Amino acid sequence: MQLADLLGIRWPLLQAPMAGVQGSRLALAVCEAGGLGALPAAALTPTALDAEIQRLRAGTDRPWNLNFFCHAPPASDPAREQAWRGTLRADYARFGLDVEHVAATPGRRPFDAGALALVQAHRPAVVSFHFGLPADDLLAGVRAAGCLVLASATTAEEAHWLQARGVDAVIAQGWEAGGHRGHFLSDDLDLQADLPTLLPRIVAAVDVPVIAAGGIADARRVSAAMALGAAGVQVGTAYLLCPEADTRAVHRQALHEPRTTAVTNVFTGRPARGIVNRAMRSWGPLAADVPAFPLATAFSAPLREAAEAQALDDYSLLWAGEQFPACREVPAADVTTALVEGFGPQRQDALPDR
Repeated sequence: MQLADLLGIRWPLLQAPMAGVQGSRLALAVCEAGGLGALPAAALTPTALDAEIQRLRAGTDRPWNLNFFCHAPPASDPAREQAWRGTLRADYARFGLDVEHVAATPGRRPFDAGALALVQAHRPAVVSFHFGLPADDLLAGVRAAGCLVLASATTAEEAHWLQARGVDAVIAQGWEAGGHRGHFLSDDLDLQADLPTLLPRIVAAVDVPVIAAGGIADARRVSAAMALGAAGVQVGTAYLLCPEADTRAVHRQALHEPRTTAVTNVFTGRPARGIVNRAMRSWGPLAADVPAFPLATAFSAPLREAAEAQALDDYSLLWAGEQFPACREVPAADVTTALVEGFGPQRQDALPDR
């Protein structure tokens, strides 16, 4: 079965869930353009998530994806947190802030019983996971709701692990991808590979459809991923400048500038790719003493808010993939239309528009 047929969409193109820069508006636009729109749940309260789901359900009868993180909430480490305060103290003083008053509180929600209740109430066509999979009983509840299950892998070993637990498709996340790395079997970043290397490895390792993600910003790269055995593609960064995205002003400006990206852990405690800024240069980009994910978020957030109030991106999470210069300030439907040209004539018999 073709991936598009499995997911019930016109094109085998998935919009990557991007917490903090998008909600239901972008997901709806991609759904209506024939792809699979996604709603990121990790940064939303249950009430806010339910409201966004209601907007999706009211706005389209097409399939959509509800995405969750699967990290294990860490225990607080007072000594580590105090050392990190020392690293950030001068930056806090720059804005007249006191870092000693910052408490390490979680900034991202993992999939739990409350999230499962929302899944069972709304029954999305697709539920996807980042950082592995939830506990077996929670995953069984997702399946009982009739949802297809997708999950990210950054190595062939992770893909094989996911297949053994019954996922319906694997998302192969190349090193080029923006946002958080999805690794979960090992924290060794030396195991991470770019998409042209990773994709054939995962295709050879599993029997389920493999979705290519990372550095796919135009039709040429869509075509290249399909030639390497992908069943479809997942695209995030290319949508960041769309009017339907909630990308902040400083983030939008950075996407227009001749800058570079790097993988950093200084904002959240977990490696993620973003546009290089002052914080990444001063504290990292990879810091050994940063509090564990997602506790570090509480330390970077006050600086981000203070700097952005002055139109500075010095401490902002500017998540973006390596191909961010290809971003265009056009509607999401136009981005989707340009991307699907990379599929060639293979889907001209696809599901008709409704």
